Amino acid sequence: MSKLIRQFSCSLRKLSHNQHINNMQVNEVAVKYHVQTENYFALVSRAQNGISVSAFFDMLEISNLSKEELSSLLDVSYKTMQRYQKEGKKLSALNSEQLLKMIALYQKAEEVFGNLPSFNRWLRKPAHGLNNQHPLSLMQTSGGIDLINEELLRIEFGAFA
Repeated sequence: MSKLIRQFSCSLRKLSHNQHINNMQVNEVAVKYHVQTENYFALVSRAQNGISVSAFFDMLEISNLSKEELSSLLDVSYKTMQRYQKEGKKLSALNSEQLLKMIALYQKAEEVFGNLPSFNRWLRKPAHGLNNQHPLSLMQTSGGIDLINEELLRIEFGAFA
């Protein structure tokens, strides 16, 4: 019995450690791209100048979205992103804003859900507060990301979501 408890305890520590690493990654990416959730003007200003295509690859790492999903949300092929990376190109203002908002969304989601795997599962299920749409499908537009953020605030403050 004590062996089983030790194994379970060890598994919990590993899970907690991995979760901590993922949380740090989200915050590190936010710092890297100067994402300040309390300063929307700075986010838009940053997006207007375009951000490095590396934000796409960083978002892949922290989000657990597939390259096909993220490419589809941005309406840009994965091959184009790879080419931009090789050429050192910046993303368009539109894609930059969308990625910066996604990074901010994942920061908020980590706060609300406590971990990103739970948030990733939630993204793929119909959400009552989002007209029973899958939140992931709304991430295709900047306005959709805003709606998801609003839903996260309702969840955070206990409003039925």
